[in-house]
Amino acid sequence: MDRMLRTVESFVTKEEGAGMLEERVEGVAVNRDSVALLDVPSGVLVGVSPVNAAAADRGPRKDNAAHLGLLHVLVVDDDDAVRKACCQIAIGMGFAVVLGADSATAARGILKHQRIDVLLLDLKLPGGGGLPLLEQVKALHPDTAVIVMTAFATVASAVEAMRIGAEDYLTKPFALEELTTVMERTAKQLELDVQSRQLRERLRTQQGMGGLIGRSPEMEKLYRILSKVAYSTHQVLILGESGTGKELVARSIHFNGPNTAKPFVTVDCGSLVPTLIESELFGHVKGAFTGADRAKEGLLASAEGGTVFLDEIGELPLDLQAKLLRALQEKEVRPVGSTVTKPISARVLAATNRDLSGMVEQGRFRKDLYFRLNVVNLRIPPLRNRREDIAPLAMHFLARMEKETGVVRSFSDSTLRVMTEFDWPGNVRELENAIERACALSSGPVLHMGDLPTQLQNFRLQQGPTIRIEEDAQDRRESVSADGGEIVSIAEMEKHAILGTIRQLKGDKLMAARLLGIGKTTLYRKLKEYGITEGLGD
Repeated sequence: MDRMLRTVESFVTKEEGAGMLEERVEGVAVNRDSVALLDVPSGVLVGVSPVNAAAADRGPRKDNAAHLGLLHVLVVDDDDAVRKACCQIAIGMGFAVVLGADSATAARGILKHQRIDVLLLDLKLPGGGGLPLLEQVKALHPDTAVIVMTAFATVASAVEAMRIGAEDYLTKPFALEELTTVMERTAKQLELDVQSRQLRERLRTQQGMGGLIGRSPEMEKLYRILSKVAYSTHQVLILGESGTGKELVARSIHFNGPNTAKPFVTVDCGSLVPTLIESELFGHVKGAFTGADRAKEGLLASAEGGTVFLDEIGELPLDLQAKLLRALQEKEVRPVGSTVTKPISARVLAATNRDLSGMVEQGRFRKDLYFRLNVVNLRIPPLRNRREDIAPLAMHFLARMEKETGVVRSFSDSTLRVMTEFDWPGNVRELENAIERACALSSGPVLHMGDLPTQLQNFRLQQGPTIRIEEDAQDRRESVSADGGEIVSIAEMEKHAILGTIRQLKGDKLMAARLLGIGKTTLYRKLKEYGITEGLGD
């Protein structure tokens, strides 16, 4: 191809190119010190402006060394001039390994034995063409980023390549700046993808910031979205029932992102009067209202580069919604009583347990603000929709109580089972409070149903009597075992449960039978077997 890039020999100087790195072009190992041996053709691109000397001589970009210096590049093109020029440019940019192949067959051989992070692929190739190779790469090496190269006449093929999974494309002839910009952008995206996978794994293995726990499919989906939005600056609207952990999700977004050292500020829009919310968000000048004896900077301005979390955003009055919308659009605020605006750079996350779309239809929430906040939508699943996470959460809270009090406790099997089956209308917050209550009331190392709140005990009473008797027996065996005593038979446990219930009810046998879930005839028969015909209430 005689239409090619201008001379790029000055792109890599000897000082910048020296090092341990080796490249292979057409199977020949090339050291950076001998980069001139690549014999890159001189000339300029046909139909495009020549690259100015300053751009050609700028050398590798130092700020990209962190991610370019770890990536392996493969250039696949049957045109020697294009292939060699692209390889030399990649060398000059600082990529770790740069390889070249002149056919799809040669490329497959390299991919079989060499890790490739960025594939620069011409769509017109001998040995099968570029699209079949692209499909194979995406099937076998899904993490490899592919940049396709195509002539004007084959733009449709580039569109098809993007559909298959190519990250970007270049239309021949292209300028040096186009190639470097696309490769830098692709390398940066690969770096973000690695960070995203690492964050998602930390969240999945319960090591993420913010206390998020769970491995249910619903939480895995949440982690995938969190790992992406943490590195963006978009507004995020967090939806979910009360107690699901909306603030924990907001904290996780902030503390796993690039601005973790910057402030994280929470504003509860439902607990402050409108005048105070306006002053908190936008600030005020001295004398703006009664009691304003000094100026105050608003949270949106003071959290520079950080995150402002607007909890219960659905409680914000309509007039303040308009001011917030303007602040988000213009990226500036005007303090109360002031005529001068102040720039803001904080990221805004909002949360609510209300149906904002329904409020928009009712005219109680501004549609334009809803769309501005709802750039990314995160819906946290209620606890009843991820029951497999209840036990890990319960164990987490119990371990935290153990750390605070120094007392080692455990759950009985039946208690943990009932907790898993309960719907928890208050979600994670209710579960946490229930376990704290159980730890406060427990008289032994094993937590039983009697230690849990009334709503769980009532839920358990709705179950069959046989299950309850077996659970009582199991609970007592665990208690005896924990105390170092002997195991007691189920019949003895049953007797203890019946007699203990009657005593607690002051001898009311009918009520005891009802609570135990057995008929009164069965109760009297059991008492006769125990040799008891009256009493127990005295």
